[in-house]
Amino acid sequence: MIARIDHVSLAVKDQAKAERFFRDILGAVPGAGAADPATQFFWQLFSLGDLSRLEVISPTGPDSFLNGFLQSRESGVHHITLQTPDIRKAMDHLKAHDIPFFGYNKYPGGVWTEIFIHPRHAFGVLIQIAQFEADDWLSEKVKFPAGTGWEIRKTGDGAELTFAHPGGGKVAFRLEQKELQRLVTELQQAL
Repeated sequence: MIARIDHVSLAVKDQAKAERFFRDILGAVPGAGAADPATQFFWQLFSLGDLSRLEVISPTGPDSFLNGFLQSRESGVHHITLQTPDIRKAMDHLKAHDIPFFGYNKYPGGVWTEIFIHPRHAFGVLIQIAQFEADDWLSEKVKFPAGTGWEIRKTGDGAELTFAHPGGGKVAFRLEQKELQRLVTELQQAL
């Protein structure tokens, strides 16, 4: 039902300050981001390292759903987003286990379909379950071009192997000469 945790979403009052902190201090790479006029909030996705992601969200108007959340705090974890390969199966699974959910929303073009589990049914955490292609939301800096599955870069004592990750982005491994030789042997045996 769940493929992985995609990101943790932080609600903040000062979007620019939070973005500077994660981008300039911690080295996060900005990915997709946009304002949603209907629900009056702005979101920005960041990649940290190979596979970690963080979303920073903030209200943009007086009727934003975030205003109540931020009324008594400057910022805080708002929700956790879990990726599913099939939102309908996830919904059926939750129904079969008597777990209520709400907020079914399918965005135009089918790029994102979501539901939510209220914190009272999820140990105090708002959970967003969504069906999407992770690479669609990431910066070109942290993913391979379409059709590229791996890259090998020689280092002083071996090589760095970088692979496209099924959860979006890429993951790198540094191998010393002896490890590379063992890998080549094992790959030949697998053929």
